[in-house]
Amino acid sequence: MIHALVATLALVSGDLASRRSPVVQVVEQVSPAVVYVGTVQVVERSFRSRSLFDDMFYGPSEERRAVEGLGSGVIVDASGIVITNDHVIRGASEVHVVLADGRQLDAEVIGADADADLAVLKIVGKGPFPTAKLGTSSDLMIGETTIAIGSPLGLKKTVTVGVVSALGRTIRNEGRTFNDFIQTDASINPGNSGGPLLNIDGEIIGINSAIIASAQNIGFAIPADKVRRIVTELTQFGKVRPAWVGIDVQALTPELGRQLGWDRTYGAVVTNVEAGSPSEKAALQRGDIVTQVGTTQVEDADDFQSRVRGFTAKSPIRVQLFRGGNVLETIITPVEFPAELVDSTVWERLGVRLKPMANVGMVIGAVRPGSVSAQVGLRAGDVIRKVNNRAVLNANEYREAVIQARGTRSVLLLVVRGQRGYYLTLPF
Repeated sequence: MIHALVATLALVSGDLASRRSPVVQVVEQVSPAVVYVGTVQVVERSFRSRSLFDDMFYGPSEERRAVEGLGSGVIVDASGIVITNDHVIRGASEVHVVLADGRQLDAEVIGADADADLAVLKIVGKGPFPTAKLGTSSDLMIGETTIAIGSPLGLKKTVTVGVVSALGRTIRNEGRTFNDFIQTDASINPGNSGGPLLNIDGEIIGINSAIIASAQNIGFAIPADKVRRIVTELTQFGKVRPAWVGIDVQALTPELGRQLGWDRTYGAVVTNVEAGSPSEKAALQRGDIVTQVGTTQVEDADDFQSRVRGFTAKSPIRVQLFRGGNVLETIITPVEFPAELVDSTVWERLGVRLKPMANVGMVIGAVRPGSVSAQVGLRAGDVIRKVNNRAVLNANEYREAVIQARGTRSVLLLVVRGQRGYYLTLPF
């Protein structure tokens, strides 16, 4: 009887060993480093009281209520550094993480970047903590196995498996464009956001970020190489230093393509190279067609601008060019946008000169005749309070807002004249 039991146990043990597939091994290895990210956001809303008398004398009453959010994250440093999505923690008054062993600990936001949809947290607690390795996305292969771990719909420690469905995907959501995503069919649902997408070696190849709600099993992850650039910036500086390459590009029309000898429908044409800029140092010229950034094809001028915004200052950008019948490659090493160029950029594009007025905003000192600002009736003395919904109450806030806006087609301004304020959208 005892011998039969021992034989049965040995058989079960052997079966387990044969069933411990590479996916199981990855889950066992990495899941301790995956955390549930919980947030609390205090929402205030006004409502009328029961008495008109009270409203007249005391104003509408206010109600404050806490709204809880959820997401996922992954620990990448034993000191408690966690990577997650910006949209998971945006607007939160409190952030905490729940570890795989059940501990709930508070977390501080080290930095966040909405454009990249990435955030870095620091766990408030004694380490060391289990970690996962941030790998590379430069050698990903279509069809290779992907593993997602997270808390979809609040169901903690959920594992899904799929493949890399596509690379370099661009998606548009709520009027914004996000590019260079990894597309996967590993099931990703609300709550997976911020969790890791892994390869069969257990390395993080992406951070899960988005889904197409109307589709089945189509999810997207931010590639690891981009994550590394952004996280390094957020950890060191608390923000992302925008990359400036110093060129202007325009859409490639069929006629323009024929004139330049290019018979493809994709690419962006260089129309201007700033003197002394990183692009000039990389030998770019007017009339060059930028066909590729990194290993990803450039579809048009907007696509090029979006892809450049995915890089940070001092991170080299490998670009492929078409010039005079030849395909060339070069490396542009971007720098931070020079603060001294902000004023000249605004004068050239909007036709206004601004100066700060303490606690008021940026006051228009001059308007160039014939400029877009002159055409809409802006005049000296008008005050700019916001640029693209960012407050610009001093020169530093103004410069940062302009730098963030420089790659866009238009800019939204909150203009105050006397006691009235109004919004204007101007081409930029």
